[in-house]
Amino acid sequence: MNRLPEREREDFYGRRIRPILAETGLREALRGAHIPEMAEHYVRKAILAGALGAAAFVSIFLAFQHFGYELVIGDLPAWATTATGFLVLCLFPFLGIYAYPYLAAMGRRTEIDLDLPYTITYMQALSTTMSLYHVIRRVHEESDLFGEVSREFGVIVRNVEVFGDDLYTAIRDLQRTTPSQNLRDFLNDLVVMSTSGGDLTTFLAARSANFREIARNEMEMMLKTLEVMAEVYVTAFVAGPIAIIVMVVAQNLAGQSTLSGWLPLVYLGLFLGSIAMIVILHILLPSDHLTIRRREVRESEYWSGCHREELLGSLDRRFLSRINSIRSRIRLKTVLKNPVRYYISDYIYAQLIGTIGVVVIFLLYLTGALASLSPLHQMEVLVALLVIVALFPIAVAYEGRRMYVNSVEKQLPDFLRELAEMKDIGLTLQGAIDRISRARLGVLSSELQVVSAEVRQGSSIDIALSRMEERIGLVSVKRAISVVVRASEITDYLRDILMIAISDFEHYLKMKRDRFNACFVYVMIIYLSFGIFLYTIYALNVSFIASFANLNVPLTNAGNLTDMFRIAILLGGFSGIMAGQLSSNSVLAGFKHTIAFLIGTLLLFLVIIPYASGGMFA
Repeated sequence: MNRLPEREREDFYGRRIRPILAETGLREALRGAHIPEMAEHYVRKAILAGALGAAAFVSIFLAFQHFGYELVIGDLPAWATTATGFLVLCLFPFLGIYAYPYLAAMGRRTEIDLDLPYTITYMQALSTTMSLYHVIRRVHEESDLFGEVSREFGVIVRNVEVFGDDLYTAIRDLQRTTPSQNLRDFLNDLVVMSTSGGDLTTFLAARSANFREIARNEMEMMLKTLEVMAEVYVTAFVAGPIAIIVMVVAQNLAGQSTLSGWLPLVYLGLFLGSIAMIVILHILLPSDHLTIRRREVRESEYWSGCHREELLGSLDRRFLSRINSIRSRIRLKTVLKNPVRYYISDYIYAQLIGTIGVVVIFLLYLTGALASLSPLHQMEVLVALLVIVALFPIAVAYEGRRMYVNSVEKQLPDFLRELAEMKDIGLTLQGAIDRISRARLGVLSSELQVVSAEVRQGSSIDIALSRMEERIGLVSVKRAISVVVRASEITDYLRDILMIAISDFEHYLKMKRDRFNACFVYVMIIYLSFGIFLYTIYALNVSFIASFANLNVPLTNAGNLTDMFRIAILLGGFSGIMAGQLSSNSVLAGFKHTIAFLIGTLLLFLVIIPYASGGMFA
């Protein structure tokens, strides 16, 4: 009796649902986004989310009815408000979950296309002494360097080592699932070349320049997406509130208030709409590589012939405790010696300072110290100050990290070029690095001096350079140095490899500059639009009111000032984060813009408007 409904249900999915899913491409989107779900099950989850949203609205509606309240938006009748709320809470969760795989697949495609040239350069450096499969496996292991490309190559490694497929079958399987057409074409050419007996190194060298041009075209398409998103945001979330505020003020001056009931919906729309756009940009666009990842690199030759854990287990525990204590003291001294570097490399210190600042501001509010700033808008001032104080330490850490990253990346091509010149005159890699470390290369000079000292103390040049990678901790630097390290393990003639690494890194810097220059325009548009928004508020509350005062007509706009203050805080907070998303696809990059917008908002409402209006709105 229990099998028939299950069979009918499977038959329904087979005849009705699966053809629809095949046409919409949901199954391919799930695979491209690396979401381990069957399409049918994923649709059920989306439908369940919509049903839960509908149930939540019904619960809210019944609670309002029970306590004698009525859901009304503006002048809409009750039935229209109910229908609108039901559709919003029902459709938004369903559409959000259903659209996520498509957006995630598109975002992964962009990241793959942008990282593919650097991956091919790395593969070229490895291909002279490694087989094709071991090259692919090494790329998979370097996930912190090549991101989504490493994840895609992980599918090949899984199919070969876990499922027992041969290499070419595993590559063909990845071709069917990867969201990147460029990676699909590269893998197809790779299989054809390999099966025909071609030279892998020559093939990768030829493809490297080609995929750099493809990455440049992908960057141009990404910038067009940014342009569209910036225009939509400015039109819908800046120009829209300006128009609504002007209409509300005009109606209030005319003795009407039909639009005032819509202001809570404006708050909700600004909040949900801004979050939706920020999330979409975060999914679709790759972020700047500012993450500092560090891991310990140990001397493997000291542990030859035994496992490190076995040797440590045979030592005296008190001796190990003393060693660990000494290492902790050394680490603490290193942090105290250079606190700025550790402050920008780990946001935990900035978060701690921000938390202390938030507690101080909240205590000032509880004691009534903030009431002197604006007795009429204490809550709005509190929210703005809390956001500013919480974000400021993190913004300082992020911008310090950005300056550090830009400084190191600017010096790296000069280091590689000087290294190539030193190799040309016959110096060894160790001798070349020792000489370059005495040159003025900023942060790199100090790091190269450490490398030279470690080599003199007995470390191999490969281990010393790997340690330098980890100390600096930047993905871009690791990519360049890894190519040099791998090439030095293969051959002593490094000039060709160094020229490839220089060209690769300069291409990366050019792409980064192009993105910054293009996105700078969009950030300035957001600043200009928010400035126009603040000026509109100033004009409505000062110039507009003063023009009526000259006609001996007493008018006041104090009733709408609180709503304007709240909208300005919401708009300033999210506009700053949106500016960060457009410039670097990072919420942290937007914190400085948010702080600037909120400070401008506080100055307008607490200083400029009260002073210009003669204390009318104080």
